[in-house]
Amino acid sequence: MNVQLFIPCFVDQLYPETAFNMVKVLEKAGCTVSYNPQQTCCGQPAFNAGFWDESKSVGTKFIKDFKGADVVVAPSASCVGFVKNYYSGLFDNSSMHNEVKDLGNRIYEFTDFLVNVLKVENVGSSLIGKATYHDSCTGLRECHIKKEPRKLLAQVKGLELIEMNDVETCCGFGGTFAVKYEPISIAMGEQKVDNAMATGAAYIISTDASCLMHLQGYIDNKGYNIKTMHIADVLACGI
Repeated sequence: MNVQLFIPCFVDQLYPETAFNMVKVLEKAGCTVSYNPQQTCCGQPAFNAGFWDESKSVGTKFIKDFKGADVVVAPSASCVGFVKNYYSGLFDNSSMHNEVKDLGNRIYEFTDFLVNVLKVENVGSSLIGKATYHDSCTGLRECHIKKEPRKLLAQVKGLELIEMNDVETCCGFGGTFAVKYEPISIAMGEQKVDNAMATGAAYIISTDASCLMHLQGYIDNKGYNIKTMHIADVLACGI
């Protein structure tokens, strides 16, 4: 299958290795992967800040950048959820209505694509240690991803997955929420990290680098012996 990559802003700027690891896994699963270097942002940050006209402008470019791609796959439930759930309202009564609907049917979060489209659960990964999984809000509530990442992680050789308490509770990042409401955001991150550490896990794994960035910042500040990992980085181990 021909796959066009969408690499979100923060992955491109802060975690490029996650993007390369996603390519590695997709190619191992038999996909032909391509990347349009003209791509930019999906428009979510502007939308969440209330700048809807600016978000629509960025979204218009996004739609054009991925026109004609068989499928679009991204290592971010947050961005995929925005395109799937908010573009229809953003472009309501516009000439791009049909293009938006078509794109919404062709864009997938990475684990959703592997499990539900490619029907792949084992890519031959190996990582020794205990891990716990964090359900991002957008992954769980906007992309309806729950079983998919767990099915993939269950097949990673040497990895023991342990569920933490309050696993579906927000980590406190929430985009601009972490900036506007810093004390609340930190307290929520503290709760999530405490619950993860109580499992004895060495790794916190998720589909969203934004959540992991927030949690790793708290972990580093406290000097805790636990590490965050994007699921693409986990699945690329040993293949």
